[in-house]
Amino acid sequence: MTVFSAIASLLTLLVLVGVLWPLWHSSRRLFIGAVATLGIGALALYRLLGTPAAIEMPATMPAAAAPASLDEAVKQLEAELKRNPNEPEGWRLLGRSYLSLERYTEARTAFETALKLAPDDANLLVENAQARLYAAPDKQLDAQAVGLLQRALAIEPQHQRARWFLGVSQRQQGQPAEAARTWEPLLAQVDGGTAATLRTQINQARAEAGLEALPEPATPAPVAATGKPLLKVSVDIAPELKSRLAGGETLFVFARQAGGPPMPVAARRVPASSFPITLELGDGDSPMPTLKLSQVPKVELGARVSRAGDVMAKAGDLEAVMVPAEVGSAQAYSLRIQRVVE
Repeated sequence: MTVFSAIASLLTLLVLVGVLWPLWHSSRRLFIGAVATLGIGALALYRLLGTPAAIEMPATMPAAAAPASLDEAVKQLEAELKRNPNEPEGWRLLGRSYLSLERYTEARTAFETALKLAPDDANLLVENAQARLYAAPDKQLDAQAVGLLQRALAIEPQHQRARWFLGVSQRQQGQPAEAARTWEPLLAQVDGGTAATLRTQINQARAEAGLEALPEPATPAPVAATGKPLLKVSVDIAPELKSRLAGGETLFVFARQAGGPPMPVAARRVPASSFPITLELGDGDSPMPTLKLSQVPKVELGARVSRAGDVMAKAGDLEAVMVPAEVGSAQAYSLRIQRVVE
């Protein structure tokens, strides 16, 4: 049962770190203490109630030591999978852990191993494609990743993440009409807030393809509560570039996963009518139905002034240098529009 204890330990750490992450910014000692106390307590409860063999376990038998860190938990899981390699869920969990540690090449290998053991698992197919995206130097979905996404949709036609990433691939390959058609079925599957941002992405792709925008719904879907702001961003523009503004330009302020793919995890679009301007980003600003800003601890912040109002950068647009940021931080981050896109 050691493998299950290791997996339970790792899952506990991952979940607790995600849930308790806001404490990191207010009290790091409290964050560490909460994770340690709750993690050990959860593991003890699991060993007592979650392991059938515990019924017959001698009272004097010492409990296995809980991992002291995520790295240690990963090492334990690696060791168990060497002894018991035919565990697809273990390999899946290892792949997700590698992703959280930004060990993208190892994550890809772990997901590939899991898929060999469960070749018809739609979620594993998508996770394989995502790991290939993150591990790629150019952050592009290659032909093999696209094939994985298509297989996932053949198995599960309503799979949201597969459909989203397939549309991303089509947009990357200069196929905006195909991307729009791939994304459009998602509008009936997601909540109102996500549908609104997704509709913007679809209409931008349709505009690139020379197609008319989708008609607005007769009765707008209710917008889900976005929760508290997670990032505060101030944007200014260099004086020598301010004279380039003719009026009517659009300002995009966005956050993308640090070291991840180029698509944003949160984005705001406002008129570039006055500077400086201060904006707040939260979960309601996510253009992706599969990943919210609160799920990403670190991001890169960017800003761009577009003359065409297009989310895709074009020559002549004005942009800021990307800056790193911690999601949930009380800090107000500053961006400065200071260079021209060539």
